[in-house]
Parts: sequence; C-alpha cells; structure tokens
Amino acid sequence: MTSNFRNAILLAIRKLHFLFLLDLLRFQWMRIRNYKKNELFKKTYPKVALPSDYLIYESFQLDYHKYYLDSRETALWLKRHIEKYCTLEHKKILDWGCGPGRIIRHMPELVGSNCTFYGTDYNKESIEWCRKHIPDVSFNLNGLEAKLPWPDNTFDVIYGISIFTHLSENMHFDWLKELVRILKPASAGGGGFYSSPHKVKIFASN
Repeated sequence: MTSNFRNAILLAIRKLHFLFLLDLLRFQWMRIRNYKKNELFKKTYPKVALPSDYLIYESFQLDYHKYYLDSRETALWLKRHIEKYCTLEHKKILDWGCGPGRIIRHMPELVGSNCTFYGTDYNKESIEWCRKHIPDVSFNLNGLEAKLPWPDNTFDVIYGISIFTHLSENMHFDWLKELVRILKPASAGGGGFYSSPHKVKIFASN
C-alpha cells in the first residue's frame, strides 16, 4: 500500500467521522430546540406510539407534531391523489421506503375499503418498530439491492416519499425496474406508482 493511498483512506475515515459528529450535534440541537413542543404533544396525545427520537430524526424531522399529524395530512392528500386514477377498494398498497411508518400507519384508517397495506425499508430498527406498533400493516426488511420478495404483479398501488433523492443514478433505474415488476398492469386493476418529491408517476398499462 503506497503512502498516498494510505493517506487518502485515513482522510476519508476522518471525514466520515467528522460527518457523524456533525450529524450527532444536529440531532442533539433539534432535540433541545423541539423539547417543549414534543413534550406538549406527548401530553396531548398520550396514546400515540412514537418511534425513538433518532428514528424520527433520520426519517424526517425531530418534531412529533410533524411526524404524526402533518404526516396524517400527507397520507390523506396521497389517498386523494391516488383516487384520481383508481378506486381504492380491495387493493394491495405498498409504501416503498416506509421508514418508521409516518405515512403508512395512517393509511388503514384513511383508506379502509378492505384494502391491504404493506411497507418495506432497509432500516432494520424502523421495520422492527413498525412491526411492533403498527399491526394493520405487513412490513418487509429489504436491502439496498433492488430486490423485493413479492412475485410479479402483486401490488395495485406503490408509493415512495423522498426515496429517489437518496439513490445513485444506477440504483434509480434498478429500483424503478423492480417496482414496475411487482406492480399490476392497468388491465389487471393496477393503479400506479407515485414518488415524491420528483413526482415520478408510472401508471401501469398493458
């Protein structure tokens, strides 16, 4: 190993450690800044199950009101958007990149109509929390590789919120191909795939 190569590796390690420290500082700062607001939320909604602070922070913002109530509004908006393209009755719906369930946890209540709900994510802690606290949804732990356990043409609707922004260009295409694989065609009643914030829409066709 040359000295230049060794120095490059050491520099990369130092940078990663520095980024970790910055992230930890930001997390603690948000925790302190939102402490009173979050304590008020817990007193107002004592029965609402909440993930750990770090899981909320990783997936969105360390704000209980935004995690739960604002996400419920997003779920309602998403329901109305999907209904423009298909009737939400007896459908299989997948939240791709569900994180700690901030959207999918509201879907059974808001959609109902004998639909079945699924979530998948690469974060093991998020999936473990979701399985324990969101009983009306089936959860799957996926890897970073674009490979999901369901057979072709499984889902009527698939949505993902701010997922593609975290993927490389190659992974964009790999995951898009995999999602199309498990999405039913329109001829079989499939509604489509929706991804935010890039507004990628795939409405399955023959």
